[in-house]
Amino acid sequence: MVATELSSLVDLSKPSLYVAVASIAFNPLFWNITAQNEYHNRTITKLFGGNRLYGCYSLAVAIFALGLIRDTLYTRALQEQPKMNLLMLPIFQSLAAFMFAVGQILVLSSTYALGITGTYLGDYFGILMKERVESFPFTILRDPMYVGSTMCFFAGAFWYARPAGILLSILVWTVYMIALRFEGPFTDRIYSQRETTKSK
Repeated sequence: MVATELSSLVDLSKPSLYVAVASIAFNPLFWNITAQNEYHNRTITKLFGGNRLYGCYSLAVAIFALGLIRDTLYTRALQEQPKMNLLMLPIFQSLAAFMFAVGQILVLSSTYALGITGTYLGDYFGILMKERVESFPFTILRDPMYVGSTMCFFAGAFWYARPAGILLSILVWTVYMIALRFEGPFTDRIYSQRETTKSK
């Protein structure tokens, strides 16, 4: 009975669903492994003749492109999944528009506040900001970019009225939280080390 109800909400036979899952899981894994390798071995920097800035920009392009691919695969997966009548109510459509708008504001304002190198793991290249960013949206959230991105995924699920999208959005948030367990302490440590060096 439960399996029948689930199959009416999520079509597990569609390959696009698993492709979307793989893409969602792959992206943060890719940028964390690549960034850690850069920090320890300077592999990308060496490819650009020792230019850290060019190396960081190249990683930024790769991460951005992978994000676009992931978003496309997510949308394609949703289009092949069953709709849920409840999610087609106007309130959920309005919620989708609101979440998307807020999510985009958080993502774009974070990028503006951090700049390209701050957004795309410049600290792993040794490119540090003069000081930790504490302006909006970091005044209200510690990780506004991840929160905003997740909100956009949920917005898509509600807009297309697909329960599968809700499950995929939960997966997005989960992999982001896992990524933050590595990224957060690392960022705190390198800025703390810099302050210690300055004080000496």
